[in-house]
Amino acid sequence: MTWEGWQVWDLVGRLGGQLRVLPGAVIGWDLTAALGLAAALGIPATAAAELLPIIEAVMVRKMNEQMER
Repeated sequence: MTWEGWQVWDLVGRLGGQLRVLPGAVIGWDLTAALGLAAALGIPATAAAELLPIIEAVMVRKMNEQMER
């Protein structure tokens, strides 16, 4: 629980419009856009680069599970 971690978590809440999708499946976030938004918000690039892929993997799995139901 670091300040940078909280910043990345806040960033995640702002990425709803940056989803990459195929018909019937979510494949992830547009990480170029996510890192650009992180930079604009002053979030350290290292924190975003370390944490976003981990959070993204969980998000993709959960969203696709919900879509299957």
